[in-house]
Amino acid sequence: MKPLERLFDTARADPRHIILPEGDDPRVARAAALLAEGGLARVTLMNGPEIPGVTALRPAEAPDLVELSAHWHQMRAARGMTAERALEEMRDPIRQAAMRVRLGQADGTLGGAVATTAETVRAALQIIGRAEGAGIVSSFFLMLSCGPEAPIRGGMIFADCGLVIQPDAAELAAIARSAAQSCRQVLAETPRVALLSFSTAGSADHPSLARIHEALALIRAAEPDLEVDGEIQFDAALDDAIRARKAPGSRLTGRPNVFIFPDLASGNIGYKIAQRLGGLDAIGPILQGLAKPANDLSRGCTTKDIINAAVITNIQTIKK
Repeated sequence: MKPLERLFDTARADPRHIILPEGDDPRVARAAALLAEGGLARVTLMNGPEIPGVTALRPAEAPDLVELSAHWHQMRAARGMTAERALEEMRDPIRQAAMRVRLGQADGTLGGAVATTAETVRAALQIIGRAEGAGIVSSFFLMLSCGPEAPIRGGMIFADCGLVIQPDAAELAAIARSAAQSCRQVLAETPRVALLSFSTAGSADHPSLARIHEALALIRAAEPDLEVDGEIQFDAALDDAIRARKAPGSRLTGRPNVFIFPDLASGNIGYKIAQRLGGLDAIGPILQGLAKPANDLSRGCTTKDIINAAVITNIQTIKK
């Protein structure tokens, strides 16, 4: 079974309540209809058309708007939030969706087809907040290699390709640990983590490598049973024979399913090369490190992209 088919089956077996706050966009409304029709999620659509099997909600007219804004006021009063401003801001679909997830009225939210990444991520950070023990909120792309002529088959986690620009050692370690957990949740696989670089096992000497070495030490101290290695070049990580030559002492026992890029530039470039030249399907960016799922879409997304991201959001709520 292809990885994407397995993900759809997992979501279909336990459809969770997902809010799509941008229902006035035709792509989002169509995705809501198909998600409901396919039994992939229980959907609330904000500001969208009436669709069979989908709950419609006008956030500015919600009967519990005052209650939601009171929560928001209480959360931000120390930062100068007034009751009037809280009421106005809670009319915003992105913020209101995040608040409903925070309060347990829904399991997850997915926006960004219209709103910017800054708007969707800010709402998630301010309202839902970080998961306990998460050092940083980051993102990953689920990369699916399913083509009949693909040199390898299956799913992989690429992180961070969408959010953290220049992580320090502690942040890089947090990204890697979150990505390993995402691998467990989404791929249902034991993670094998590669900290990527231009060097393998000391083949180059540069001050920038110290950050990766420190991150590796932090990861191993926190999770000694996690299979992780670095610094390592992509070819050495991917190919057992090359790894055996370049890093004979590597702790990796097989091809990694989690690839951690040293910064956002390399991660963003890497996933797009894999997508555009390698033919891999890329789903994301999916946020990790939040207390509850809230994910971002590209403003150039298709209906298919929205459905795929909604399925991943659903699965994030199922497997803890």
